Amino acid sequence: MDEPNKLQVKKYLLELQQTICCALEEEDTKARFIQDSWQREPGDHLGGGGISAVLQDGGVFEQAGVNFSHVTGSQLPASATAHRPELAGRAFEAMGLSLVIHPRNPYVPTSHANVRFFIAEKAGEEPVWWFGGGFDLTPYYGNDEDCQHWHRMARLACQPFGDEVYDKHKAWCDEYFYLKHRQEPRGIGGLFFDDLNEWGFERSFDFMQSVGDHYLLAYIPIVRRRRDTTYGERERDFQLYRRGRYVEFNLVYDRGTLFGLQSGGRTESILMSLPPLVRWQYNWQPEPDSPEAQLYEHYLKPRNWVE
Repeated sequence: MDEPNKLQVKKYLLELQQTICCALEEEDTKARFIQDSWQREPGDHLGGGGISAVLQDGGVFEQAGVNFSHVTGSQLPASATAHRPELAGRAFEAMGLSLVIHPRNPYVPTSHANVRFFIAEKAGEEPVWWFGGGFDLTPYYGNDEDCQHWHRMARLACQPFGDEVYDKHKAWCDEYFYLKHRQEPRGIGGLFFDDLNEWGFERSFDFMQSVGDHYLLAYIPIVRRRRDTTYGERERDFQLYRRGRYVEFNLVYDRGTLFGLQSGGRTESILMSLPPLVRWQYNWQPEPDSPEAQLYEHYLKPRNWVE
């Protein structure tokens, strides 16, 4: 297996952060990203830092966060060793780019993407490393054209790596972004992968880059089609209610959130994925045959969107 090149991965992630921030600023036109560089406080054998880029109160995006982090530690947190007990006691290094975009217009879906690299090392032993990531879409008012486009771009990202790759990672995404306590998907999915190292470093890194590079190709056309759609208080209330599902998933299930908090990460950066406004309502149910009901009946059902 070829030797992992950590500097090459870090360079790509930092360049991707700037590319995505510039593209989102161009779409928003009103607000710009504030970049906040941070370093971990020394102690407990932890190190590293990152760059948090946050856009707030924009014309198109109510909040957007695009975060790069590169953290190190002498011992893995429980969230990382729960499924890989053989890694206990190893020093680790983790770097990644994670973003969540919360649009203002309820007809523009929320989107999330993440690409990351992880390596655990121990003197006298071969390093254990892998790539992970993906992207997924969370509409409030679904649209077949948008769903088909999103999944076509996901499939395009996977095509150079084998005919079965999209189907595998699409299914993994449907399984991962599922709220068990609600018995419903978070959105219409996309791609999810983790523990990727069987292709060797170069090919695995190429796949991570393909996923990262296809995010804007998947999302920006949807933003442009829906950002000027007229909406009122009803649509805004439903958007805020459905954002509650996003909060529930990120705080209960999301591996990145749990890893960041358990490894002593920067709380402000970890929780930037949460929407700026959200509401919960006891036992709310959509009206029959309403646009809100259609989200549950038509869109929150895993399906083949590209055929």
